[in-house]
Amino acid sequence: MEKEITIIPAIDIIGGKCVRLMQGDYDRSKVYHDDPLEAARCFEAAGMERLHLVDLDGAAASRVVNVDVLERICKHTRLRVDFSGGIKGEDDICRVFDAGASFVCLGSMAQQDRRKTTLWLERYGRERVIVGADVRGERVYINGWKRETETTVFELVEWYRPMLKYLMCTDIERDGMLAGVALPLYRELVTRFPELTVIASGGVSSKEDVKALAGAGVTEVIVGKALYEGKI
Repeated sequence: MEKEITIIPAIDIIGGKCVRLMQGDYDRSKVYHDDPLEAARCFEAAGMERLHLVDLDGAAASRVVNVDVLERICKHTRLRVDFSGGIKGEDDICRVFDAGASFVCLGSMAQQDRRKTTLWLERYGRERVIVGADVRGERVYINGWKRETETTVFELVEWYRPMLKYLMCTDIERDGMLAGVALPLYRELVTRFPELTVIASGGVSSKEDVKALAGAGVTEVIVGKALYEGKI
C-alpha cells in the first residue's frame, strides 16, 4: 500500500558552498549555489519543511567545520534541519544542536563507536538522533565511503533496534548519479523493521522513483541532484 512520503532536499557543503558529488567522490563535485542559505530559502519557498545538511568538509576532517552555515540556515528559515558530517565527540554534537539542528545523523560513528552512539541515543532521544548507513549492496561503508566493513545494514539496524526510530540508508553506487533507486533494498528494510522510519537516499531521478518508494512503504526520501537539475 502506497504511503504518503516526505521529500527532504539535500544540501552538501564544501568550502562553504552548496555542491553535489557523484558517488561521494570529492573530485567529481559541482557547485549549485555559492550560498547554501540561498538554496535553503528556495526549498522553503517551494513548501519544503525539512532539510538534510551534510558537512563534507567536516566528514573529511573528522570534526564539524561548517556549523556557521547550519546556524544561518536555522536562523533565517523555518526548516527542520538534520545535520551530518564530522560529528565525533560531545563538543561536536552540542555545537550542532546549539546551532539549531533538529536532528543529527550519525554514519561512521554508528558503526565505529556503538557505545557512544548508544549513549547519545539515550541522552538526546530517538526523536533527534538518526543512524545513517552508507551501503554498497548490503555492506556498510565508513570514512567518507572509502572503507568497507564486514557489517550489513541489517546487522547494524538490529544492534540499535530497541532504541532506534530513524534509519537513513544511502546507496553509494547510485548517489548523485540519477540512476534510479535501490527499491529491493528499501522494501526489505521496511519489511524487516516496520517500526522504523526508513529514510531512503541515493539515485532519485524522477517523480516515478519517489512514487515507487512510497509504494514500497518508505515515508521519507532525500533528494539532491534531481531537484537541482530540475528532474523533480
